[in-house]
Amino acid sequence: MKTARRIELLAPAKNTEIGQEAILHGADAVYIGAPRFGARYAAGNNIADLARLTDFAHRFDARVYITLNTILRDDELHDAERLIRQLYQIGADALIIQDMGITRLDIPPIALHASTQTDNRTPEKVKFLEQCGFSQVVLARELSLAQIEEIARSVDVPLEVFIHGALCVSYSGQCYLSEAMCGRSANRGQCAQYCRLPYTLIDGKGNIVAKEKHLLSLRDLNQSDRLEELLDAGVSSLKIEGRLKEMAYVKNCTAYYRQQLDKIFARRPEYRRSSTGATTVAFAPRLEKSFNRGFTHYFLDGRTPDPIASPDTPKSLGEYVGRVKQTDRNSFTVAGITPLHNGDGLCYFNDKGQFEGMRVNRAEGNRIFPVSPTRISAHTDLYRNLDFEFEKQLARPTGDRRIDVEMRLYSVPDGLVLSMTDECGNHIAIRENTPCETARTPQRENQKKQLGKLGTTCYTAVKIDIDLPENLFIPASTLSKLRQKAVESLDRARRIAYRTEWRKTENRDFPYPQSRLTYLGNVSNRLAEQFYREHGVSRIDPAFEAAPVQGVPLMFTRHCIRYMLGYCTKTPAGKQLPEPLTLLYKGERLALHFDCRACEMTIQREPK
Repeated sequence: MKTARRIELLAPAKNTEIGQEAILHGADAVYIGAPRFGARYAAGNNIADLARLTDFAHRFDARVYITLNTILRDDELHDAERLIRQLYQIGADALIIQDMGITRLDIPPIALHASTQTDNRTPEKVKFLEQCGFSQVVLARELSLAQIEEIARSVDVPLEVFIHGALCVSYSGQCYLSEAMCGRSANRGQCAQYCRLPYTLIDGKGNIVAKEKHLLSLRDLNQSDRLEELLDAGVSSLKIEGRLKEMAYVKNCTAYYRQQLDKIFARRPEYRRSSTGATTVAFAPRLEKSFNRGFTHYFLDGRTPDPIASPDTPKSLGEYVGRVKQTDRNSFTVAGITPLHNGDGLCYFNDKGQFEGMRVNRAEGNRIFPVSPTRISAHTDLYRNLDFEFEKQLARPTGDRRIDVEMRLYSVPDGLVLSMTDECGNHIAIRENTPCETARTPQRENQKKQLGKLGTTCYTAVKIDIDLPENLFIPASTLSKLRQKAVESLDRARRIAYRTEWRKTENRDFPYPQSRLTYLGNVSNRLAEQFYREHGVSRIDPAFEAAPVQGVPLMFTRHCIRYMLGYCTKTPAGKQLPEPLTLLYKGERLALHFDCRACEMTIQREPK
């Protein structure tokens, strides 16, 4: 019989507390930043906190992946080497990396995952990374289902894809706009998010095509209704974006995807979760209640007419709650069935198309009294980007996770034995020498009740057998002592049984798919250069951050502004715009170039 494929729900963690809640709410693994060298500069964590998270995760056979996915300078290599040794010592399960110089450091055999920053779009690139000893590869967000399936057929390495959260408009690792504009490198975790700014688009004749619109700002990814297709395409790790997100976001999104996956596993035995323990949550997860700019499948079905951008605002829309029916001086009424609460945050687009928000002071059914006067018009669509009651609920303990165990109490000469077997087959037995007397009243149910008191542990008893030759009286203190020792022993047994994956062997004879690397290779240190030369690359240009190049593309994207605005020349109704097209922002001019054959757009900075 074919073994079921292990499927991993991978959640983000800004800190240890959020990481623990992600696991309690159903994550099979979490990814989190180390003190340095993570692609989210503001999301670092110290070693002691990471050790605490790792110990917590391993109780449930969940894994902790550390993000070290920035490019490194030569003067940082020693510090990175020392940090990796510390991460290995605390039991971290893998490093998510971009810089291939890390493979040439003197480090322990910790597993390596190839970050999406390594630009993993083709079977050839993923095959190369597999041959270089990577245990998991994070695919580019832009891939279609057919492209993912093609890669999966070509390799054996587990594939990881993003399923939810914010989208970078550029291919990951291929954006240099922030570095060029203000010296903050996305490849070094300091992106200034120029993609979320308002731009004015002018054509080749100087005509304004779009004025102060967020033309590079994308909606948020949501593949919650496509999970089964992704699994069938060969994906093994499903990743939620959001290492800067707060607790409520992670709880809600993780719990939602956990429930969706468990429904799939219940009818598809060829798939199973990669960690242990069953999750229960004390709320109804809903993705639209957490930060979102509107949702998209992005390019999972290739390029479609469905919008992928959010040009009117880069801020969270939240959930649609209805349309304004009537207004007066201090309040307005909403035509909709969604209950609104005191303290809610509402937002809308005003008559000029500008995004505005308000806080609800008082909600009387569908009549809303905002904190401050507002000039909202009738027939305006209304959204809620802060559900006060939902957030208040998520601020309380909302997740629990339990590992099923079976218990058996039986007698031996001069004592008792309590055995425990968990859902993974780990088995322990604890003996207690104690005299027992025959009881006058039935004891079995009371003994089961005492042994089943596992509330402060991570276990729940699904079966308790009392296998005694007669009706014995056993003091509650004895049963409690046996139970406590058994739990401690099973904890130890599970820790011993846990296996961290070691780094796979690198095939140094396997050639890189290209013989030359331009600045797009992001080679910023001598060890990364050594890695690529050993794999047959003969010419290597330095990273953009190390040697900025003038007149080169600063962003590569599948998002096409011309397509978004209805000017795609490949469609029958496509209109022509006089070229070149230029984005303007505070004196900066960004030239747009279109490769219609590849269906891609690039952006270059024009000299002032």
